[in-house]
Amino acid sequence: MKIVIAPDSFKDSLSAQGVAEAIALGLAQVWPQATLVKCPMADGGEGTVESILAACEGEQRRTRVRGPLGTPVDAAWGWLPHNHTAIIEMAEASGLQLVPTGQRDACITSTFGTGELIRAALDAGAQRVILAIGGSATNDGGAGAMQALGVKLLDAQGQALLPGGLALAQLAHLDLSDLDSRLAQVRFDIAADVNNPLCGPHGASAIFGPQKGASPAQVQQLDQALGHFAELCAQALGKDVRDEPGSGAAGGLGFAAKAFLGAQFQAGVEVVAELVGLSGAVNGADLVITGEGRFDAQTLRGKTPFGVARIARQYGVPVIVIAGTLGEGYQELYGHGIDAAFAVTSGPMTLEQACAEAPRLLRERATDIARVWQMTKR
Repeated sequence: MKIVIAPDSFKDSLSAQGVAEAIALGLAQVWPQATLVKCPMADGGEGTVESILAACEGEQRRTRVRGPLGTPVDAAWGWLPHNHTAIIEMAEASGLQLVPTGQRDACITSTFGTGELIRAALDAGAQRVILAIGGSATNDGGAGAMQALGVKLLDAQGQALLPGGLALAQLAHLDLSDLDSRLAQVRFDIAADVNNPLCGPHGASAIFGPQKGASPAQVQQLDQALGHFAELCAQALGKDVRDEPGSGAAGGLGFAAKAFLGAQFQAGVEVVAELVGLSGAVNGADLVITGEGRFDAQTLRGKTPFGVARIARQYGVPVIVIAGTLGEGYQELYGHGIDAAFAVTSGPMTLEQACAEAPRLLRERATDIARVWQMTKR
């Protein structure tokens, strides 16, 4: 019997690798002879680098970069030497978790550090860069990242702009003469599950600005500043991508990646699945077990269990979900390749308790599932 274990992480509790190992231990109690294939997964957000490195035996590297407010941070990124691929989580350099709640300010936070990580990947000889862009603290249209890669953003007096999205309202000229020439030789893939445009009522500022500290008035100002930035970029680059799906991802970093780097967008879970070889693992399997911290209707928006189920469905392999909690609307996933879903807890328990006891709970639930499955095969 072959079982593929392909979960996401359980936030604030276990990494995807830890979840997979706990499930494998529970299954092995019932099926000691089974072939258990562990494929830790992610969907482009937190844990993407860790999952890929665990499955692909890559290297973790660290680079000192500017954080969202300019304070230096040590950002981790992944390197796959066999195919010269870098995996970068922009949140490591420009993430919301790096900014204390009281200091969040979408007007001045910058993606400069993310650009520095891309530059480090170029220095390592990257031929492909996978940029996971969930969890940003920024709303600068990716301007900071491009500045780190050589783009000069100047005001009417020829002075460099201050960091942040609001300063883009003062942009008068883009100078591309020092843009790193190595970028043209690199394939860029964006791993994201956000399809918002850059501007407008569904754009980066309106939808994501408030959670990054923007007031209603600042949302309007930022939206106008990003529109101005997009207009001048279109003039300089000869193409306008502001309305393309995903340009509003990560406060507009998606826009800059498309406009300046020619990046291609993919669902994060698809990128991870490709790198970890999930399709090959699922082919010929008897069962796939996946999971995430909260399994609900939002999972349909490209989260890990949905992506795993899509692949399993191609091979006619049943899929079972083990989740921290089952939220509203999770039953909708039954029409998309999920055959059954279970929460790890079996009785009243606080979130803190569930997080602390996650390994045991996952083992027990996996054992329960294996026993039920075994019973149906008699």
